[in-house]
Amino acid sequence: MTHTSVPAQPRHGMSFRAFVGMTAALMATNALAIDSMLPALPQIGDALRIAEPNDRQWILTAYLLGFGAAQIVYGTISDRYGRRAVLLWGLALYVAASIAAAFATSFEAMMWARVIQGVGAAATRVLAVSIVRDCYSGRDMARVMSLAMIVFLAVPILAPSIGQAILWFAPWRWIFGCLAAFGALVMIWSALRLPETLHAEDRKPIAFSSVAEAFRITLTTRIAVGYMLAMAFIIGGLFGFINSAQQVFVDVFAAPEWFTGIFALIAGFMACASLLNARIVGKLGMRRVSHGALLGYIALTSAHALVALSGYENLWLFAAFQSGAMFCFGLLAPNFGAIAMDPLGHVAGTASSVQGFVTTVGGALIGFWIGQHFDGTVVPLTLGFSLCGWVALAIVLVSEKGRLFRPAAGRS
Repeated sequence: MTHTSVPAQPRHGMSFRAFVGMTAALMATNALAIDSMLPALPQIGDALRIAEPNDRQWILTAYLLGFGAAQIVYGTISDRYGRRAVLLWGLALYVAASIAAAFATSFEAMMWARVIQGVGAAATRVLAVSIVRDCYSGRDMARVMSLAMIVFLAVPILAPSIGQAILWFAPWRWIFGCLAAFGALVMIWSALRLPETLHAEDRKPIAFSSVAEAFRITLTTRIAVGYMLAMAFIIGGLFGFINSAQQVFVDVFAAPEWFTGIFALIAGFMACASLLNARIVGKLGMRRVSHGALLGYIALTSAHALVALSGYENLWLFAAFQSGAMFCFGLLAPNFGAIAMDPLGHVAGTASSVQGFVTTVGGALIGFWIGQHFDGTVVPLTLGFSLCGWVALAIVLVSEKGRLFRPAAGRS
């Protein structure tokens, strides 16, 4: 596929469609591992003797903590040894840990398997972003990330439907077996089709001075740090929703039969937002799109919190507000990520690691805090969503020196 804004001979050597598809598949390995077992949480809890429903949230949070923490090292390693070898090693670890989770017989064994699975999946997150940055920059990078994010954003919400479909035919352990199979397929595809995208002259030795310098650049670039922190709070709201989702549908609305269907509806809004972003970001710019979406996100989540506090919440209002908020999220995520990475192309591996660490670990802890406040109502969840949006807006305003919609000189 040829597009006027896409370099004729990018480093990956594949067609544009194939490259986007591979990037999306790498992101999907993580997305599936986060949510596909949500419908099975009661069965997993019974099998592993987890007494408290809120404690089942650790099955998600343990994975996210491993996923986030490991990202801090993958960038440095890939800057030295290249993207391809590190990516394949991470995928192999992901497959092995998925198999271990399928055979876990205790809560502790499951937690270790999930942490290690997250450590392996972290390579897909860091290397996917770094490989895209190796090959594209600016609005072209935002376009690639937006198209790939259709999968990344849709799969976390569609994954419960996939998990439920597996449960119709097999025990919950097969969910992890399917994760292992999918990870193996992506690993084979990457081994066969993906060349090394990091040029030899761009490789950096693992030396304290060079690593420290890359970290210094990443953590002192105002725009990069601001959008990284803002994204952590936005993701925190999403993780709070995912943590509480199964309990919300069962305990609040007594409608478990609607769980996967409404998740699929929300996924459609998220995917449509990413498709829209891919079409408009080149004309409007990353800031106009993402800042407008952030204001819409705050308006919707704040209104939802007021409805919940007033006692007028019902299943259909919940679905409508969540769909609107996730539509805004679909416009926010790819652009915030691209803005944060854009000034850091010369240290893309380390920058991707640091940003992944902060947004994932920070988001996981914020989301876990929101989830642990579940009290049989949606009030903690809706208030958490709204608060995260307002904090993200404050951070963006500080980063942009009080401006919205307009980039700094020389930026898009």
